[in-house]
Amino acid sequence: MIARERYEKKIAEAFTLLPIVVLIGARQVGKTSIMRMFPKEAFRNHLFLNGQDVEVAERFQRLSTLEQYLKVYLNEDLDGLLLIDEFQFINGVSTMMKLLTDKYEKLKILCSGSSSLDILQHIEESLAGRVRVIEVLSLSFSEYLLFKDERLSQLQKNAEISAGESLVSTLQHVYQEYLIYGGLPRVALTNNLEEKAELLNDIYQTYLMNDVRRYVAVGHFVGFNRLLRLLATQIGNLVNINELSRECGLPYAACEDYVYLLQKMYIIKLVDPYFTNKRKVIGKMKKVYFCDLGLRNIIYNSFNEMAFRMDNGAIFENEVFLELWRNRRSADMLLFYRTQSGTEVDFVVDGGLRKLAVECKYRSFDKPVSIASLNNFAKDEQVDAKYIANINLGTQNEGIQMIPGIFADRIR
Repeated sequence: MIARERYEKKIAEAFTLLPIVVLIGARQVGKTSIMRMFPKEAFRNHLFLNGQDVEVAERFQRLSTLEQYLKVYLNEDLDGLLLIDEFQFINGVSTMMKLLTDKYEKLKILCSGSSSLDILQHIEESLAGRVRVIEVLSLSFSEYLLFKDERLSQLQKNAEISAGESLVSTLQHVYQEYLIYGGLPRVALTNNLEEKAELLNDIYQTYLMNDVRRYVAVGHFVGFNRLLRLLATQIGNLVNINELSRECGLPYAACEDYVYLLQKMYIIKLVDPYFTNKRKVIGKMKKVYFCDLGLRNIIYNSFNEMAFRMDNGAIFENEVFLELWRNRRSADMLLFYRTQSGTEVDFVVDGGLRKLAVECKYRSFDKPVSIASLNNFAKDEQVDAKYIANINLGTQNEGIQMIPGIFADRIR
């Protein structure tokens, strides 16, 4: 297992203020591994439990039974770290965690849960003021490099954005693979491309479709599959529920519910429009992106190389979105800008105290370029920094930072 330091840091910081931390995200993104790898030296003892174990779930049904068990297998004072994997399978677990942490001040609890519609609701109702929810996504590109080759990871981490063509090309081959096969840890750990595709298909069929089956009406399952494929063709585009409903043959309300379901299960994310003048903006429709490009491409049914794809620009934009999402600050809103006159900016990071504008161009550049829509938006909205994410060029010119995709995690 390979440590994912960003999550370890977030968990440690949360425990300085709160007794309970919940890792939430899609299946197979590495939540269990993060729990197992989390440094436990700061705690007197630790105990790992699996919420899918029937015997474990039964112990959580009575506080006295649970206390007795923990006093034997953790310690008499309940001073330490309790780890509960897949905690959503335990009935009443939120109430029990509240009672335990209220009674035992030195007890910390770290949980993981594959996203479902009711997890956050239970947390909000029972654990208000006691819990930090940390969203876990698939590997960023820098994490993907660490899984592949630590030397490449250090190269990407230490290099300047303006690094020469030779360094960019060294990382570019891995980046192209990452754009196609995504960042699920199990997929990253194999170098065989056919095996990557097989793993993605296994994860899609075994985990994703089994999870959603519980929430999709029997008569809607064909339409739901069509909806998923339609969304996969529309990354970076506006989501029109009316059109989706008509094309996939689902009632409008059901289509809307399933789009919401896919968001809650961390399959897709929808991005809101940025506006200060409502009359100028194209409307309230949102743009859609996938939380992992490998899953998107298995649904889209294409693992063709980037150079031969019609959707390479959309894939690149989706990856930049994911890097921006992973690195956003707590006050940040990640938005897009599009007006009725056709002016468009791919991403706006609005954090109150700072504002960034980002354009994505899946192209190689020999020299810096200027984009009128980006400049005009930056001037009108007093943007602090402007970026053009591209394939190869890292340089600054006329207030615009050109930045290669391999360094997209540095857009901050």
